[in-house]
Amino acid sequence: MYKRSLFVKLLVWSLLATTIPFLCSNLISYRSTSATLQANMIELNRKTMSIGMENVKKYLEELNQLSVSWYYDQSLMEYLWLEKTNFQQDIYIDRQVAYLMYSRPEIKVVNFHSGMSGQKYAKLNYSVLKISQQLQLPSDQKESWTTIPDFEMQQLNGNRYLTINKKLIDYPKPNVLGMLSMYISLDEIGRLSRQLFDPDQESLFMLMKDSGELMYAPKEASDTSAMQPTELGLNMHEQPGYRYGEYNGKKGVFIIVNDTFYEMPLTMIKFIPSDFINQAAQKTLDQSIAIQFIALAFILLFTFIISYSTITPIKRLIRNMTRVEIGQFDVEEFKTREDEIGILELRFQTMVRNLKEMIIREYEQRIEISTAQLKMLQAQINPHFLYNTLQSIGTVALRHGVEEINDKIFQLGSILRYSMDFNTETVYLQQEIEHIEDYLSLQENRFKHKLSYSIHCEPDALKVSVPKMILQPLVENSIIHGIESGTGMGMIHLDMALDAGWLTIRITDNGKGMDYNEIEQVQLRFHEPNVYKREEGGIGLINVLQRLRLKYGDQFKWHMTSTPYDKTEISLIIPIQEDL
Repeated sequence: MYKRSLFVKLLVWSLLATTIPFLCSNLISYRSTSATLQANMIELNRKTMSIGMENVKKYLEELNQLSVSWYYDQSLMEYLWLEKTNFQQDIYIDRQVAYLMYSRPEIKVVNFHSGMSGQKYAKLNYSVLKISQQLQLPSDQKESWTTIPDFEMQQLNGNRYLTINKKLIDYPKPNVLGMLSMYISLDEIGRLSRQLFDPDQESLFMLMKDSGELMYAPKEASDTSAMQPTELGLNMHEQPGYRYGEYNGKKGVFIIVNDTFYEMPLTMIKFIPSDFINQAAQKTLDQSIAIQFIALAFILLFTFIISYSTITPIKRLIRNMTRVEIGQFDVEEFKTREDEIGILELRFQTMVRNLKEMIIREYEQRIEISTAQLKMLQAQINPHFLYNTLQSIGTVALRHGVEEINDKIFQLGSILRYSMDFNTETVYLQQEIEHIEDYLSLQENRFKHKLSYSIHCEPDALKVSVPKMILQPLVENSIIHGIESGTGMGMIHLDMALDAGWLTIRITDNGKGMDYNEIEQVQLRFHEPNVYKREEGGIGLINVLQRLRLKYGDQFKWHMTSTPYDKTEISLIIPIQEDL
């Protein structure tokens, strides 16, 4: 089907030529868009996380300022110097501890160990009363306070708390006045962190210190007391930037932002799944594919229409060719188009019409020649016998010294020999002139002083090929219908000349001539489709004109003028063809 149908080939190749570029452009566009979106998303998230990191540091700085606010209370510092407690001291310190706890809602526990008196002061939020016994408070021993970190994370009943331990030192003296500890929930850090990611799609981790203690993690990691960077396939000291990895069975990219807070390393890690990154690119691709499918449908429709409009005239042309092959020249009618296929059909139609006309003309010419030969055969009386008899009579005339009789008999024999040579259809104009000279010589002898003639021919025209027997019928008409019916002296003049590829033959006489109606009747008979109709009396003017039309077609021209008893002229204008 594919090999034999041009229509299917056009559809298939049009589909391939359309689909393959679409697929390639979609693939390139998807990869380029995905890479660009990923780069833009990574850079945008890195900047956002850097801003978020600064917000977290500001928050930690605010908490840190709360822990050092006691340095600005001179009365409190004086109480802290006392080694023995009193009621007023206890009330004042307890009030300051309560002030710290209630200064921010996320502070759940504030604990103070006096380094001078050894007294403990603590304030707890009601929400942590049940887990207060799980609190790992600093030791009472001042010597151990040096090993307690300033910031640490504690896991209490499944929740993580940020602990700030601040040693109150009597600067510039090295005396340790006490240990202030604040236990802070991660609500505010969580709020700040949730501003930096989409919980439904992304994950964010906040780590602190070299050990990678987890300050913040998404819900799926909320039960983990500590999450090391190695569990995420990362290095705590890894350079900020991004790297590809996998989390919770999803592939994606980890964006890393590092910073420090009072020499404590802070690391923020954000995981973005590849599916989320490519979501916008996929959406763009889906829209592009939808548009391209619509465009492809239109292209297929247009291709079908164009293919159909192209193949239909070709099939019609094939049917017409088949009709011509079996000899039927009546081709199928069609509306001519103006494109290349229309020109092809028009040229084919013209070719068939010309071929039909050529075959008909050739056929008619053959019938014409056969008909003329038949009539001439019917008119002859054993030409060989007649020619031999005339030759014998000429010999007798020579014996008796009558050379004129011998010349006329020789001319008559030449006429018979020329006119009865049925194997020759085309001759040189010189042969026609020699034949008509013999004919006019006999007619001049017949009419005595009533007929005179002249023949003029350009030397270059003598070698022009013309159909045989075209001059004698015209000259014979001039004699029979002109000279014999005329009065006085009859004159016939033949003039033959060349002009730019054309041979013009003019035959002029001063006989009876023809009126306008008779000339018009000749023209009508010349244009009759029945070329076999003949005038009575044998080969005449119409015979010659139709023979020339059959041979030269529309290129042959003729015209006739007549003024009775003055001048009657017929002109034959023949295109010059190749020589014999």
